[in-house]
This record gives sequence, structure tokens and C-alpha cells, in this order.
Amino acid sequence: MRARAILIFLAFLLSFEQLVSAHEKAENKADRSPTSIGSVLVFAGTGWYRHPETAALSGWLARLSHDVGMQIDVSENPKDISTILEHYDVLVLNNSTELTNLFDQQQQQTIQNWYQSGGGIVALHAALVRQTEWEWFSEIAGCDFNSDSEFLKATVMVDPAMKDHPTIRGQADRFEYSADWTNHTRSVTDAPGFKVLLRVDEKTYEPVREHFKTRGGRAMGEDHPVAWLHENRGGRFFYTELGHDIRSLDTPFGRQHITEAIKWAAATSK
Repeated sequence: MRARAILIFLAFLLSFEQLVSAHEKAENKADRSPTSIGSVLVFAGTGWYRHPETAALSGWLARLSHDVGMQIDVSENPKDISTILEHYDVLVLNNSTELTNLFDQQQQQTIQNWYQSGGGIVALHAALVRQTEWEWFSEIAGCDFNSDSEFLKATVMVDPAMKDHPTIRGQADRFEYSADWTNHTRSVTDAPGFKVLLRVDEKTYEPVREHFKTRGGRAMGEDHPVAWLHENRGGRFFYTELGHDIRSLDTPFGRQHITEAIKWAAATSK
């Protein structure tokens, strides 16, 4: 009886080992090629202040896949820049503050090479916060952060020369919109290679919230761009002040603005 029990146990052990072996072989044969990787990578890592809705914004962006006609993947791991960025057409920076605290020199160079080979960057809201240590990024972005407002309704003005751009097409010359409006260190108007899409009328809202009034915060004045493009060095760069939270994006205009920005960055828009 004991010998029979031993034989049964050995048979079970052999069957288990065969099962594990078959599983390992299946894992090794699994498709790990870039065919399962999308066209758009949303990166939501932050090197300094992190907006509370950053994760929710990543989810909202990922659900735009059908609208943009491209698979949208999400990451917060800087290592992905080194290993998979080359497979993407567009990099969306979801409020990714102070990137030099996230990306080492090699990863920064990877992004630069990818961009110069035709990659497109879509930068949302706080993606232009504390980026001056990365000279290359500062140059394609055009400016940095000074201060911002509360979430307020303001009058937004379409640049007449850009009214047919797909990210703003169909909007009135002046329209009201609610968002957290950012004051930048300088205006990109007339900067070589930059095209301003939208400006905000500071007379229609309070441009500097109380937190910044005692910290050197200052309004930008009559020329306050809130969305712009920059084409140079082989790639495409888009920035919008929208995206502090979902309220500023989950509207008919917000969805148009971002979906068309992604298409434009991927060079698929018309």
C-alpha cells in the first residue's frame, strides 16, 4: 500500500512538473513584440508638485483612443522612456513637472533623438513647470511657470491666423471657458517657430490667485497665450493650459482640443 502511495505521489509530481514546464514554454512563446504597443504614450510621472487628478486625467486620456483612432498607453515609469518610447508617435506629458528629477541624461537624450526623428509632444498644463534645467525642452516649450489662477471662467480669444487649425476649428473669435489659467515666464508670441492658437483676456478674470500674490506671482497682461504650437528640429510640440483637472477637458471643446492636438502631433490631422 505504501509503495502504491509513493507511485501515485511521483506520478502527481511528474504531472505537476509537466504542467509548469508547459506554462513556462507558453510564457516564453507569448507575443512580447511591439505589435501590442500603441501609438500614443501618456506619461504622468511628476518630479515636483503632483496634481491630485493626474491619475484620473491619465484614464480620461486613455479613453480617447477611439476618438483619435490610435491606441493610447499610460506610464509613470521613467524607464519606459528608455525601452519603449521609440515605438510611439506621440508623447503626452500629463502635468509632468520638473522632468530632470525623473529622467537622467540618457533618457533626456532618448526623448531628444526621438523628437528630432519626427516624434510629437503634447504638453498639458503643469508640463511647463520647473523645466528650465532641461535646456532643450525649455527651448521647444518656449517658457516656464510663474503662477496661476483659481478655476475660473474667462474669455478666450482665437488667433485669427490660426482659426482653421483643427484644435480650435469652429470656435467663435471670442468664447467663454473655465479652467485654471497659468501665467508663464514670458509670452511665446513672435518667437521663431511658434504659433499661438489661443489667448485669454485677463480683464475677464483674476489671473493671480492669493497663494501667489505674496510669492512673486504676476499676470502676463494683454498678450497671454494659453495654447500654441512649435515645429522645429524635426518634431511637433503642442502646449495647452487646459488639463489642471478633468473639468477643463471633459467638454465638447476640451475633447476636440486634445484629440486634435494628439492627431496633429502624430501628423495625422487635416
